[in-house]
Amino acid sequence: MNKNDLIASVSDSAGLSKADAGKAVDAVFDSITGSLKSGTEVRLVGFGTFSVSRRAASQGRNPRTGEPIQIPASNQPKFKAGKGLKDAVN
Repeated sequence: MNKNDLIASVSDSAGLSKADAGKAVDAVFDSITGSLKSGTEVRLVGFGTFSVSRRAASQGRNPRTGEPIQIPASNQPKFKAGKGLKDAVN
């Protein structure tokens, strides 16, 4: 399922137009992104938790030349599925 499929599904199940469903889906994604940018996690009970993990700087190797390169530190978004989602899938 891609974003357009998700919008169509939300539109059908909520009885909204595709434009309104698209705005709603975009608003949810923007809210989650904004919370993660500010460093707070997003907990959706029964669905899962979105959080940010700090990855430290490290030394790597260029696979083509073998020369060492420095990999900078970065923040990585993570998702941990909740019990309700796990049970629904299994």
